[in-house]
Amino acid sequence: MTLKKIYWICQLGGWLIFVLFQCVFSKLNGTFNTSFAISQLLQLIFGVIISHIYRNLIIQFGWLRLNTLLVIPLVIIASVVFATLQDYGQYGLESILNIAGNRHQNNVVIISAVLNLSFVYFFWSLIYFLFHFIQNYKKAEIENLKWQASINEIELNKLKSQLNPHFMFNAMNSIRALVDENPFKSKEAITQLSNLLRNTLQMGKNKVIAFDEELNIVNDYLALESVRYEERLKVNMQIHSKSSEFEVPPLMIQTLVENGIKHGISKLTDGGVLELITKVEKEKLIITIVNSGQLKENMETDSGFGIKNTRQRLQLLYGNQASLKINNKDSTFVITELVIPKNLIKYESNNN
Repeated sequence: MTLKKIYWICQLGGWLIFVLFQCVFSKLNGTFNTSFAISQLLQLIFGVIISHIYRNLIIQFGWLRLNTLLVIPLVIIASVVFATLQDYGQYGLESILNIAGNRHQNNVVIISAVLNLSFVYFFWSLIYFLFHFIQNYKKAEIENLKWQASINEIELNKLKSQLNPHFMFNAMNSIRALVDENPFKSKEAITQLSNLLRNTLQMGKNKVIAFDEELNIVNDYLALESVRYEERLKVNMQIHSKSSEFEVPPLMIQTLVENGIKHGISKLTDGGVLELITKVEKEKLIITIVNSGQLKENMETDSGFGIKNTRQRLQLLYGNQASLKINNKDSTFVITELVIPKNLIKYESNNN
């Protein structure tokens, strides 16, 4: 239903209810007759027309944009003016129809009638301004959400643009270490890197991708790193069957896997083990990465670019519904737990 239809329904319905109450009270007092019924019909017609004129003046003179302290005296004055206009206009027509009686023969009765109508117009004004206040508040709230969504989109794109060069730099370092040692394996590594780059470029504009796609990237990355670390890197995966029902931010799991290798296994002379385990609980995907090594104090501040980036992306995409925790499991392992819900934060957007 459009605002125009709502306005006219409220306009006609409000005045009709007011007139019907007048008729009911008159009936209870025993003063109801044909002349009174005609008088109330005229009051309905005059009320609808004059209050509609009043509304047009409010819009024309921009009262809806004025400060509340300035609007209140204007509304009081306008209520008295339009109540007087309606009372005398209605009385003039009633006089022509010979149903006016002597209700304008006494100044006290005239003032009383005008004051009563003034209260009606003041109440009409209160409803009208309150409706627009609520409507404008909702519009402002929607605009704020749109603005926030735009800011989040810009921030997210910024984070993603930072992430790709970071990933490429580390992958190229891995290949460089192989060029002299094993040219054949370095060629294979370059092929794997090209696959990774192709996949990341194709998904660059996506906020999230299917879990299976991200897992393919992780597998390619681990294959690339296995060439570099050989027997020093052992990988074990336990993937829950329902993991494929979820979507995850591109390169997020890969970043955490890379973090585990770079800050954990690579620093150990004998290398270590990296485990990737997923499970589904209460419509949330829980991704656990366990790697050999120890989480040292200030590691995240000094070198954990990927961790900081990941937390920012999670906040932008899921709010408080997602989480990332990294702790030492014991004296030899680090455990990283990433929790991702199924749904992103959604910003939805809608005059009289």
